[in-house]
Amino acid sequence: MTSLSSLYPAHIQELQQRTKIALKRENLQGLVIHSGQEIKIFLDDNSYPFKVNPHFKHWLPLVDIPNCWLMINGEDKPVLIYYQPVDFWHKVTPLTDSYWNDYFDIKVLTKATDVEKLLPYDKKGFAYIGAHIEVAKALGFDNINSEPLLNYIHYHRAYKTQYELACLRKANALAVSGHKAARLAFLSGASEYDIQQAYLKAIAHTESETPYGNIVALNENTSILHYTALDRSVPQAHRSFLIDAGANFNGYAADITRTYSFKRDRFSELIARMDQLMLATVDGLKPGKSYVDLHIEAYKQIAKVLEEFGIITTDADTAVETGVVSTFFPHGLGHHLGLQVHDVGGFMADARGTHVKPPQAHAFLRTSRVVETNQVFTIEPGLYFINSLLKDLKDSAHTKLINWEVVESFRPFGGIRIEDNVIVHQSHNENITRDLALN
Repeated sequence: MTSLSSLYPAHIQELQQRTKIALKRENLQGLVIHSGQEIKIFLDDNSYPFKVNPHFKHWLPLVDIPNCWLMINGEDKPVLIYYQPVDFWHKVTPLTDSYWNDYFDIKVLTKATDVEKLLPYDKKGFAYIGAHIEVAKALGFDNINSEPLLNYIHYHRAYKTQYELACLRKANALAVSGHKAARLAFLSGASEYDIQQAYLKAIAHTESETPYGNIVALNENTSILHYTALDRSVPQAHRSFLIDAGANFNGYAADITRTYSFKRDRFSELIARMDQLMLATVDGLKPGKSYVDLHIEAYKQIAKVLEEFGIITTDADTAVETGVVSTFFPHGLGHHLGLQVHDVGGFMADARGTHVKPPQAHAFLRTSRVVETNQVFTIEPGLYFINSLLKDLKDSAHTKLINWEVVESFRPFGGIRIEDNVIVHQSHNENITRDLALN
């Protein structure tokens, strides 16, 4: 595998070129990107876990150090203001030699409030990008998170450099090791909480270091789309297990989901069928294809699964026309993946930010963009038995379209979601999750 150090120069060159064009379009001299600040908990002296500004970590793999700054103009070597205080209360992260150091003019900042001495004196031609608006105003910035500027950057974030793709592969490798450990914990009869601990130990992350709160759900809990409660007690019986969990590498996220049945039963057959559907959908991810169209195709295929397993009493076409499929598949097919789990730019038709709204019948889609090479997506179809949605359907005019006896047999298992991370190439798709032997 090509080393990160050999891929990084081209990554910086690409970001410099994008910045140069963006600055020219907006008649600006440069960008000042703030890594962020720790945020105190209300009426407390403790802080929330620090999450770095994604625009900052796009340039270099510093993901856990607040009060850093980047100054970039697209031509000169970027300036990194690196925060390294003198502090006996907390561990200070020293500046170490790495493959990225030579691409920055590094200035050490020992006191966060002294940053003004290192920033441009006249801020008129510089745009601030970051979360701390009051800080930016106090420093004298007028151009703060300019929408046209961010639109240009966000649109191009969808096109990953080879360095970024390498980081995403490494993030997937970490996450896959965690998923394998979690599956073994489930099969050994562990609780949700203990499965989560097995996962975190395998990927060597703390809970706050994962790219999102892991979903570790047993039995009926698998029908709760964003379940994060982590029950400490072992259930009376293990029937099903859904884990939606990722990992970070250099600030890039993996986002993988698997569903398992504890026994070989009808639910395990339904999982296998949904896995087949997911892989077929991955094959449909091609340059020039609308992601909306791919979602609708998957939606129709889920209708066929409902018909095959006797969950509906009508044909698949009628299930689609009446919208009853949405009771069982109430979310979008997937999303862009990168520096953020739900990466930016998913609804943009162009670099000006022209919004492409998803169809009303599929309003939960997270991207409506046309698929292109070097973009990275998750593909995550699902089939769930969600109590509130089933109640609405049962009370509706379409209740006779459902075989409620079959629904009741599946309800204790909760639901199914299977999610892979896929790089789109011109000639093929690279399923980086399956390539790591996670089936």
